[in-house]
Amino acid sequence: MIIDSHCHLTYEPMSNSLNETIDRANQDGVKYILTISTEDKSYNKIINIITKHKCVFGTYGIHPHEAKSHQHIKASDIIEKVNLNKKVIGIGETGLDFYYNHSEKNDQINCFEEHIYAAQENNLPIIVHTRSAEKETFKILEKHLKKKHFKILIHCFTGSREFAFKLIDLGAYISASGVVTFKKSLDLANTFRDLPNNKILVETDAPYLSPVPLRGKPNEPSYIIHTVKFLSDLKKISFEEFSETTSNNFFNLFGKLN
Repeated sequence: MIIDSHCHLTYEPMSNSLNETIDRANQDGVKYILTISTEDKSYNKIINIITKHKCVFGTYGIHPHEAKSHQHIKASDIIEKVNLNKKVIGIGETGLDFYYNHSEKNDQINCFEEHIYAAQENNLPIIVHTRSAEKETFKILEKHLKKKHFKILIHCFTGSREFAFKLIDLGAYISASGVVTFKKSLDLANTFRDLPNNKILVETDAPYLSPVPLRGKPNEPSYIIHTVKFLSDLKKISFEEFSETTSNNFFNLFGKLN
């Protein structure tokens, strides 16, 4: 069993052939799929998907790129949205992206912190996007953890080895995407090789970041098997064992799925 802990089923081309996309994933051993919210206006689509498809669960959150158009969003709004459906099991994605800076830094930080407040209130994991913002992301997470515990998943980790182990020290889980399979990602692969197995999840971030040997094609949840194989070979354990470990890590973070 494999769990795709982060994808975007509301995005094209998957949204145009959703039944077929999910069927292919199930046939390749992907038992559960977590489809991620990035903006408020598409949330109803996520609710519809998780209502129709037993194996799909969802989240609510505002991507840092969208922070500028969601300055009104508060923790209470996030909690209200999360409570609309029991299959909404996470908060995010949220975080900081200072690489593109599609939203002002202060707007990103304020939005990120509202998501943290919501996670602290309802005890759901927060799914964190961080790019070119390691220092700021860590500082914010550490500051709020000192005040009240919350559960953290760093999605599509591509950061430094130092940052990864500092996050582990905070108790965070870290998710590997297809990026880890890229030839240019040797340092990242070595970081994941050395991370504790009980803190790693896997994801596609579909339709983005298809793993080798499918790089350049639109990604989908079934392709996660290539990332799992790459990491299991890297760690010198069986595909089945690594699949089971990452699935158990997902359950430890998000709870058992019904």
